[in-house]
Amino acid sequence: IAFTWIPLSEVLKTIDEGDADDVTKQRIHEGREKPGALWHIYAAKDAEKIRELLRKVGEEQGQENPPDHDPIHDQSWYLDQTLRKRLYDEYGVQGWAIVQFLGDAVFIPAGAPHQVHNLYSCIKVAEDFVSPEHVKHCFRLTQEFRHLSNTHTNHEDKLQVKNIIYHAVKDAVGTLKAHESKLARS
Repeated sequence: IAFTWIPLSEVLKTIDEGDADDVTKQRIHEGREKPGALWHIYAAKDAEKIRELLRKVGEEQGQENPPDHDPIHDQSWYLDQTLRKRLYDEYGVQGWAIVQFLGDAVFIPAGAPHQVHNLYSCIKVAEDFVSPEHVKHCFRLTQEFRHLSNTHTNHEDKLQVKNIIYHAVKDAVGTLKAHESKLARS
């Protein structure tokens, strides 16, 4: 394992350019906590606008946009300060900059485009889960993954959203049937 030491001045510059809030910057300046990573998280509803910007920028740079590739799922772009400003100016999309400190956990809502910039050596541990509030986003992601090339990492339906919905409905119907006589009496 190689540890990369980054000067604090460079970390602070990255966080300043990353649009972190003043309270977070103060936590770093006071030296109480060590920042590990800078995240940018966007609302799931803005995914298509982000895709549109990335495709436009790719075309401006002479890149092809094959139909079985996706600029978000391919993870081939990093939205730096210039691209984040352009995303806001042209599409009205603004995300949240979150500095993850040592010991912090970051929860990313289903379908929310996100990126991470490691400030120091970090290990990412991810656990996918489906909450009832975000089933629609998970289902949309499943549909997006189906259009990726067969060799793409995300082509396979790992969340099995349709199975989750099926079993949730089956369990709900079973519970209702089990209490049917009680419901009829009330």
